[in-house]
Amino acid sequence: MNTLHRHPAHRLAATTATAAVALLALAGCSDPVAGQAGAAPSATATGAGAGALTGANGIVYDASPEQEGRIRVEADPELAALVPEDIAADGKLTVGSTGGSVPLAFHATDDRTVVGTEIDIAQLVADKLGLELDLKTTSWENWPLKTESGEYEAVFSNVGINDERAQKFDFAPYRAAYMGFEAKAESEVTVDGAEDISGLKVAVGSGTNQEKILLAWNEELEADGKALAELQYYAAEADTILALASGRIDLNFAPYPSTVYRENTRDDLKVVGKVNAGWPSETLVAATTLRGSGLAEPVSAAINSAIKDGSYAEVLERWGLTEEAVPESEVVTAETIEAP
Repeated sequence: MNTLHRHPAHRLAATTATAAVALLALAGCSDPVAGQAGAAPSATATGAGAGALTGANGIVYDASPEQEGRIRVEADPELAALVPEDIAADGKLTVGSTGGSVPLAFHATDDRTVVGTEIDIAQLVADKLGLELDLKTTSWENWPLKTESGEYEAVFSNVGINDERAQKFDFAPYRAAYMGFEAKAESEVTVDGAEDISGLKVAVGSGTNQEKILLAWNEELEADGKALAELQYYAAEADTILALASGRIDLNFAPYPSTVYRENTRDDLKVVGKVNAGWPSETLVAATTLRGSGLAEPVSAAINSAIKDGSYAEVLERWGLTEEAVPESEVVTAETIEAP
C-alpha cells in the first residue's frame, strides 16, 4: 500500500498557500524540467559507446535514439481487455512527456527522440496493454491542458500527485518522488531542513513543488527570526548549473534523479540533501490520466504486472533509480487521495 492516502497532499497546500503558488499548482509539482533544458550525455567517458556516458556509479546513461537496451515485454491479453474501448480503438497509447532532464526524459543525440526512465516505463505499460506507444513531446506547462483536451491519454513526466491535480486527473503511481539539493563538491553544507538554507542563495524552478517547499521553509525561518534563503530563478538548466559551479549560488533544488546524475557524471558537484516532493507529508510520481477516463486502472495493473515479472526493476536499474522503486501501484483519485 502506498502511504499517500495517509498523508494527503492538501495538507502541504495549506501550509504553503499563497496566491501565486495556488495558481501554479496544476503545472508545478515534481517538474523535471522546471523551465530548464536538459542536455543529452556525450560519449566522453571510458567504455561508453556512441551517445552514452558511464557515470561514477557505473550506470551507462544511454542517449542514443535507438535505445537498444530498452526493456520490452509481451502483451498481456487480460490487461489489454481492461483498456477502455475508445482508447484501445486506434491501437495506440498516446503519451505526453517533456524532454529536458537526464535521466528522466531528455532528448537523445539526434535532438528529436525523447528517451529516459519515464519513456521506458511508458513503453512497458504500452507493451503490457497490447498498444503501440505514441509518444508526444510537450512543455511542462502544457501537459495539463493537452490531457484535459484528450490530445494525450496519459502523461509520464515525473508528475507528482497532489490534491489540486486530483480534481482533474486520476493517477497510477510508479515511482517515489524526491527532490535533491546539490552544491559544489567542496561545499560543507548539508540540507535536512529550513535552518540549513538560512541566508543561502538557492536556485529553484518557478511554479514547481520545489518552490513550494522553499517558500514554506522561508516562512519557518521568518517565524524564527532567521535570515531567509534567497531564491534564484534561471530560464535554463545550463545557466543554473553554471551559476552553481561558479559559486554565484550556494544550492540548486531539483528532482533528485537529476542531481544524482550530475553528481556521478561531473567532478565539481555533489548531492547534499534529499527531501520528499510532498513535504511535509509524502507523495509519489504517477502516470496521469484524465479523471474518469477509466485508463488509470489498466495502467496501474500493467505497472503491477511489470513489478511482478521484474521488468520494472530492470528499467529502474538501467537508469540508476532503484532506490525510487515502489512495491505496488495503487490508483489514486480525488475520492481516495484524502481517505484515511
